[in-house]
Amino acid sequence: MDEADQRILSELRRDGRAAISDIADRLGLARATVRSRIERLVEKGEIAGFTVVTRADVTAAPVRGLMMIGIEGKGAERIMARLAGLPAVLAVHSTNGKWDLIVELGAQTLAELDDMIFRIRNMDGVMTSETNLLLSTRKAGRK
Repeated sequence: MDEADQRILSELRRDGRAAISDIADRLGLARATVRSRIERLVEKGEIAGFTVVTRADVTAAPVRGLMMIGIEGKGAERIMARLAGLPAVLAVHSTNGKWDLIVELGAQTLAELDDMIFRIRNMDGVMTSETNLLLSTRKAGRK
């Protein structure tokens, strides 16, 4: 992958629906060149897919946080299963380092988020936790 491919990927990250002609104009490349490079990047697996972010994706849970959890013993699988069933849990990640799990939480209000944090902290096997509120999110390449 050369610099032109990197620049095309950067433009697509900024706007995945951008017209090929617009990308070509911004990068000073021929439209056919941009189209063939995108096709090649898809064929080689460098571009794994395209996605859409809907209004519901960004507004369904306006209060969001990351909860890092330390687990006692070998209860990670059991706790992960319980977490996955909670409506405010958007994702559960296993990790290494100080924390055993990182949980993405989303709620309508701070009170709902606080209640969920309280419930998780009271689960058998949860020894310690730390929660950080997400104030804003910026995707790579987006303003």
